Amino acid sequence: MATVLSRALKLPGKKSPDLGEYDPLTQADSDESEDDLVLNLQQKNGGVKNGKSPLGEAPEPDSDAEPAGSAKPHLSEVTTEGYPLEPLGGLEQKAASSMASYVRTSVFLLMLVISTVLVLVCAFLIPCPPRDLHSTWSRHVGPQGGGDLSPLELADVNGDGLRDVLLSFVTSRNGSAAGVSRPPALLMSLSGMNGSTLWSSPLPEEARDVTCLDLMPASGAGTVCLVTGTHKMLSAFNGTSGKALWTLNPNYFSNGTLAAPAVMLPDLDEDGVRDLVVLAIGELQPDLFFLLVSGRTGSPVGRPVKYSIVGVGNLIGPQVYVTVSGAVYILFGFGNIQAVALRDVFVQAQNRDSSPPSLQIEEPEWEKRRSVNLSELIDVYSDGVELLQLVKAPDANCSNLLITTRQGLVLLRGQNLTPSWTLSLQGLRSQPTPGYFTDDETLDFLLQTPSGAGMKKVMVVDGDSGLVTWSYSVPCRMRETPATSAATVDHKSVFLFWAEGLSAAPPSSDVTLGTEAPGLHHLYLLHPAFPSILLDLANATGTVTASEVGINDLWKDAFYVTRTTGPSSEGHPAPLVVSKLSLRWALMEGQVVQLKETTPKIGRGELRRFLSRIKFVDSPYQM
Repeated sequence: MATVLSRALKLPGKKSPDLGEYDPLTQADSDESEDDLVLNLQQKNGGVKNGKSPLGEAPEPDSDAEPAGSAKPHLSEVTTEGYPLEPLGGLEQKAASSMASYVRTSVFLLMLVISTVLVLVCAFLIPCPPRDLHSTWSRHVGPQGGGDLSPLELADVNGDGLRDVLLSFVTSRNGSAAGVSRPPALLMSLSGMNGSTLWSSPLPEEARDVTCLDLMPASGAGTVCLVTGTHKMLSAFNGTSGKALWTLNPNYFSNGTLAAPAVMLPDLDEDGVRDLVVLAIGELQPDLFFLLVSGRTGSPVGRPVKYSIVGVGNLIGPQVYVTVSGAVYILFGFGNIQAVALRDVFVQAQNRDSSPPSLQIEEPEWEKRRSVNLSELIDVYSDGVELLQLVKAPDANCSNLLITTRQGLVLLRGQNLTPSWTLSLQGLRSQPTPGYFTDDETLDFLLQTPSGAGMKKVMVVDGDSGLVTWSYSVPCRMRETPATSAATVDHKSVFLFWAEGLSAAPPSSDVTLGTEAPGLHHLYLLHPAFPSILLDLANATGTVTASEVGINDLWKDAFYVTRTTGPSSEGHPAPLVVSKLSLRWALMEGQVVQLKETTPKIGRGELRRFLSRIKFVDSPYQM
C-alpha cells in the first residue's frame, strides 16, 4: 500500500500504455485523478504518520520514503509538482456549487413551464382578430322595387375589424304588394365577413346617399351613418344597432327639397360634435339655400341662408374646401362652380355680425375673385361643368379641383385656382378614377368615354401633365359602368373597370372585340407594372350599378364590393345582388388577357410571383 501511495505522489503525469512514456495531453486529467486517489486513501486509512501505516507496519524496503531524520511534511501538504493539494473544504464548496446549479436549473424550468401555461391560457381566452376566411361571397338581398339611385357604403359597424356593407334600396313602388304593407325603402347593413344581415331599418323615402362619418373623432364614439333622401329626409343612424339617432324636421324644407347629400363641417356650435350643411333647392331653380345642422341633435344651427344663382346644367356640390391657411369655403353651382365662405353663411344663419375665430381666416387668392359688386359669391369656374372632384395635391397639404366639363377635363390648383392643365375630350360622362399609374407620385386618372356603338375607350391621364399615358378600346354595352382603384404599399394603384369578354390572345390592333354574347360583363384589372396585359378577375350577368373598394388592414388585402341588378321580367321586380371579392385571391386566380406582344415576353411564373407580393393600403387619394 505504501508503495502504491509513494508512486502516486511521485508521478507528475500519466504514462501512455502504448508508448511507455508520459502523455502531456492527459497531464491535467492525471493530476486530478491522482489527487482524488490520495484524498481517498487519506480518508479511508486515516493518513500516514511517521512513515508507518495505521496498523504499525514499516514501509517496504523498496519504497521511496525519505530517511527518518529528515523532516516529513504532512500528507495534506505533499504535492505532485510543488503545489498544495486541495483542502477538504473544497468538497463542501463543490457540493454547494452543484446544489446552486441544480436550484438555478429548477427555477428556470419552473419559469418556462409557467410562461408556457400563461401563453396557452391567453391564446384560448383572448380571441384572435378574425381572419377574412370568406373572402368571396354573394348575397341575394331581395327584389328591388324601382328607384334610380344605388347608394353603397363601406364601414366597420360591428367592431370586428372588417368593413361592412351598407346600402339602401326601394322595396316597392306603391308601398304594398299582395296586400302586405311595406316601407318605401330599406337601409340595410351586411357583414363584411360573410354577407349576413346585421340590421335593417325602414326609410320613409328613397335614399340619395349613405355616408358613414366620425362626427366625434376624439371621443371614440361609434360610427354614425347619415342618410340623405331624395325629397326631405335627413337622418343619422347608429352604425352598430341601426337605430335612428335623430331626424331633421322636414318642415324646414316646406318650400323646397334636398338637392344633394349632407356635408360635414367643423364644430360650429361648440358642443364637441362636428356639424353638417345641406343644400336645398326651391320650387324655382335659382333659389338655393343652405341649412346648418347640428351633428349631435339634428336641429338647425340658425335659419336658412338663401342665394340666387344663374346657371344651366348639373347641380354641383356642395363640397367643403379647406385651404392651406385654414379658410373654409363651400363649393356649389349649376353648370358652374362658385364658392361662399363658411364665415358668411354662419353669420347670416345666426343673424349676427361676428363669427368664431376659426371661421375668420381668409384666403387672399380666393377672396380677390369675388364679384365686382363685392358679392359673397366667389367665381371659381364657369364653363359647362358636369362634375367636380377634390383630389390630393402632391406638394401641399390641400386639394386640387378636378373639373369634368362638356369639352374635357381641367385640373385647377387649389391654392390659387389657376389651371394646371386642360385635356380636350368629348363625351366624358363618368367620374374620373384617381390612382397612381406613373412614377412621379402625382395622382393620375382613369377615364372612360364612348367609342362607337357598343364600345368604350379606357385611358389613363398623367396627373402632372394632362397627357394620355395608356389607352385601349374595349366592348361594353353597360351604361356608365363604375370604375375604381386600390392603392398598394409601393405607391402604385391597380385600376378596375368593367367590359365585355376579351380574347386571351393578343390582337392585331388596340381594339378588342367581344368574344361572348352581350349581357355577360367581366371585371378587369390594370396594373401599371404590366400595361400590356389585363387580368380578368370576375364576371356578372346583371347591371353593375355601384362598386366600392375596401381595405382589410390586418391582412393588407383589398376587397371589391359590387351592387348588381339582375334582369327583370313582367310582374316581377329585378333581383338585387351584393357581392364581395378578395383582390389578392382574385389576382392569383385571374385569367391573363394579352393586349399586345412585348419583348421580352412576360412569363407566367414571373407574373404570379409579382402578384403574390402585392399588398394594399388605405386610399390616400382624397382629403
